[in-house]
Amino acid sequence: MATNKTSRTAKKPAAKKPAAKKPAAKKPKSPFGKVFLAEQRQRLHEERVRYLRSADTLEAEADSLLDGREPGDVQFDEESGEGDTFAVARDLDLALSAQARDAVDQIDAALERIRKGVYGVCVQSGKNIPKERMKAIPWAAERVEYKAGGLGRR
Repeated sequence: MATNKTSRTAKKPAAKKPAAKKPAAKKPKSPFGKVFLAEQRQRLHEERVRYLRSADTLEAEADSLLDGREPGDVQFDEESGEGDTFAVARDLDLALSAQARDAVDQIDAALERIRKGVYGVCVQSGKNIPKERMKAIPWAAERVEYKAGGLGRR
């Protein structure tokens, strides 16, 4: 009778599969092509120049309203109300100049987003901003629903 010899072969441990790497969070990318981005970059530069010119002009107008006036020349009586028209006009010019400079800051941020390749991506949600909105407001950083919801945050 033949005896069965059982071979004692060492079983190799099962090879471990390499741990699956988690996919890196997708970096948002501009949804627009090179031609559109070049056009927008040009528009942004033109708007930047226009707003800077406006801010400088308004500031110069505000300063010119002070020329020839003494610091105590503002009247606060019943006839003049809360100050004369020069003071009101100067405050308005300074406020409009500040708004224009704020627009320049927003334009600079949009140019930086173009440089980084994320122009047209909402900074709040990461979703694409519609092309129509970007054409209307080239420095837009948020989708309408996030911008409209943010009115109380300012």
